[in-house]
Amino acid sequence: MCGMENNGLDDTQPTLSNSQPGADESLDATRPMQANLEPMGEEVSLDATMPTPLGQKMDETMPTPGGAFEGTLGGLQDTAPTPLEGLAEGQTPPAGVKPPADRTAAVKQSPRKRRIWLLYSFLGLLALFLIGFVSAVAGYRSGIGQRQSAERTQVAQVADEQFLLGVQDLEQGQYARARQRFEYVVQLNPSYPGVTERLSEVYLALNTTATPTLVPTPTLTPTPDLRDVQELYDQGKQYLFNGDWPNAIDALLKLRKNDPNFQAIDVDGMLFLALRNRGSDKILKQADLEGGIYDLTLAGRFGPLDAEAQGLLNWTSLYITGASFWGIDWEQAVNYFSQVAPQLPNLMDGSKMTASERYRVALYEYGNALARQGHACKAVGLYQQSLAIAPNAEVQQAMDAAAKVCSGQEAGPQPTRTKKPRGTPSP
Repeated sequence: MCGMENNGLDDTQPTLSNSQPGADESLDATRPMQANLEPMGEEVSLDATMPTPLGQKMDETMPTPGGAFEGTLGGLQDTAPTPLEGLAEGQTPPAGVKPPADRTAAVKQSPRKRRIWLLYSFLGLLALFLIGFVSAVAGYRSGIGQRQSAERTQVAQVADEQFLLGVQDLEQGQYARARQRFEYVVQLNPSYPGVTERLSEVYLALNTTATPTLVPTPTLTPTPDLRDVQELYDQGKQYLFNGDWPNAIDALLKLRKNDPNFQAIDVDGMLFLALRNRGSDKILKQADLEGGIYDLTLAGRFGPLDAEAQGLLNWTSLYITGASFWGIDWEQAVNYFSQVAPQLPNLMDGSKMTASERYRVALYEYGNALARQGHACKAVGLYQQSLAIAPNAEVQQAMDAAAKVCSGQEAGPQPTRTKKPRGTPSP
């Protein structure tokens, strides 16, 4: 009879495997009843074998006689998979199904664990860096200590060697050499044992065996007559006061030849002033550039030149260098005279051409050279600079022709200039 009741229970129990769990249904209501249940000790009524409605819970409809059937359902619940199993991490669970508390906590704690892991990684790298730094410092200090120890050992060896050699020299009577060796040992190690006593012995031996130094008999010379020297000194001073630089230089040079030690400082000072002023006069008043450079160079041997004299020496040298390119390389001539003309526009040489005039002509000639080479636009700029210094009809005509070629209005031949000898004035 029990077997018949069990068969009826299997036939009347609906299968819920294809149904989805609802929002308010428990897992006990969605699982089917196990078919091979053990026979009950008591008979199960027909009402207990009726199918359980979906809206009711299993524990409210099913009797639990003896507790055996309840234990069986508990085991089924423990082994049955939950609806949340199989969901990927970060996937939203179905509606009405709440995720487990432990999983929610794990998801919430994952960023915190990541931050903790990054913090541990950073602390580990920092610890490695500190270990490396401490190791490097320790190695450096160890190397310094070893080097200092090696130096002390070497110094001690040298001191021992020199002390032994000094003792040998002292025994052989080489007192001067022994003194040098002992003094060197004192420099290396003032507390070297025995060196002070040995050095005292050397000093004592040197004082007792010193040989007298022969002093030569001085040669008696007559007292020189300084009247001519004094006279030359007074003459040079007067010439210097009157601005007669050539005569002042002659008198002072003659004085130095007769007696180089007579008032040497004053004589050198007067020679400096005379040479400096004569050089300036040669450059600015006599157009003797080479002679002026020579005098200024000599004056520089007696003392430093002042700013005016040094500038005059520099601009004169540039003038001479620029003149050496005259008629040969107009570009270089423009380069040098562009530096001299703004500073000393009236500076001239034997040609009587001032630096400003040379700069104007060099600009004109360089413009002609560029125009002949097909650079009419560059030539126009040079012609304009030349006309800015001084107006000239020939330069104006050349600039107008170059301007037409530069603008494309005319393509005729450019003006040509024949080379003139160096120093010949040009328009």
